[in-house]
Amino acid sequence: MGFQIIKKYSLSREIAKALEDLGYEELTEVQEVVIPLVLAEKDSIVRSQTGSGKTAAFAIPICEKIEVEQKNPQVLVLTPTRELAVQLKQDISNIGRFKRIRCAVVFGRQPMEIQRRELRQRVHVVVGTPGRTLDHIDRGNINLDEVQYLIIDEADKMLDMGFIEQVEAIIKVLPANRHTMLFSATIPDKIQEICNQYMKEPVKIEVDSESPSLETIRQFYYEVEEEEKFNLVTKIIYTEKPNSCIFFCNTRDKVDDVFEKMKQQGYSCGILHGGMEQRDRLYSIHDFKRGEFQFLIATDVAARGIHVDDISLVVNYDMPLNSESYVHRIGRTGRAGNVGAAITLVARSEYRTLHEIEEYAHYKILKLEIPMVEEETLLLNNRDGLEPISKIDKSEKLNRQITRIRINAGKKTKMRPGDILGAITTIPGISGGDIGIIDIQDTCSYVEIHGNKGELVMEALGATKIKGKIHKIKEVGFSNKLY
Repeated sequence: MGFQIIKKYSLSREIAKALEDLGYEELTEVQEVVIPLVLAEKDSIVRSQTGSGKTAAFAIPICEKIEVEQKNPQVLVLTPTRELAVQLKQDISNIGRFKRIRCAVVFGRQPMEIQRRELRQRVHVVVGTPGRTLDHIDRGNINLDEVQYLIIDEADKMLDMGFIEQVEAIIKVLPANRHTMLFSATIPDKIQEICNQYMKEPVKIEVDSESPSLETIRQFYYEVEEEEKFNLVTKIIYTEKPNSCIFFCNTRDKVDDVFEKMKQQGYSCGILHGGMEQRDRLYSIHDFKRGEFQFLIATDVAARGIHVDDISLVVNYDMPLNSESYVHRIGRTGRAGNVGAAITLVARSEYRTLHEIEEYAHYKILKLEIPMVEEETLLLNNRDGLEPISKIDKSEKLNRQITRIRINAGKKTKMRPGDILGAITTIPGISGGDIGIIDIQDTCSYVEIHGNKGELVMEALGATKIKGKIHKIKEVGFSNKLY
């Protein structure tokens, strides 16, 4: 994104550095339109497809406008799924990293107490699923009196999942003078009613031209009956040689079945479906992003909220149940300007559904002839395997520039962020701009040092008094915790 956005919107040095390090280069259409609206504090309704860059469209300007010294949350982001909530939290944290913006995520199937403790600290942005967010509000765990921005993401999905009443209940307790942004692939009547009732003269934006299904994805199909599907898949892998690939199935049982067959053939693969424990789901996504396995076999739980760089192929092992699901599935590839491929396995009885998808996507999907590959060639290919390619995600790239230090004093000894900040800034050569997020826990504290100043701080802090006392310090790595 470079100088284009930095000069155009006069972004702060901290946000500009994060965007540069994260590899943003050009604005997408939705970012071109939404960023100035947020900076101008206009309400907006944005209809855009997956892969359009909408997260950065709101994350960049809200991170720019956040007042870091303010204790209570200034931004609330509501999103339908736990996976998407974690993804949004990571994206916002990355963009706001050098500005010391703290983002908390709340969702179900995680202990309330863990989330409550985090919400008690200084948090600038809260990302949550509607049910768990409302639960925290009812328990008094979260103070939303100073929320200035409400972002409702994947609004149509929340409507489909029955969350819209919870969304409305949350809106009713927010300050009336906030600014609201709603993002949705479609705008059903109920969503429009909510916009009419709770938004102030919203600007309506429609972004279609960057739909990945139309411009950056080669789409094909094979005619094949169920009993021949897996044999065809091995041929597709041989001919396409994907570096990273998702297979979509309609049921959990089918995911498990395909996964077992893939493992037996020696492929490096993982699974993702709604029947898994939440921790396992998050780690499966995390490991796939890092390139620790090459093939992800998943239900539609993976069709939204999974942003993985360089997925070269999506295979609809099962025909999607509807046209919208098809668009979301194949939208996992062809992202960030890359060209991807999507292959759908179609039985004779499913041609009507295929034609409905073509009409919906305004795209004629090309039929391919089944590859002629000898069984011995396939066996040799499978025996050798396809090596997964390790990847470094964006968070890890930023972490490499930051030294994280642990101090053995926390809330129980009345340690405060200002105490740590004051002590470190007395070190010659260190200023407040070199110090990142300070996290005060019960018995210890963590502080991030930016740039190449970590070693200098470590050496000096060991002999520097904090609140009149020398404390033990230790360099620690960044947690692999995903939320």
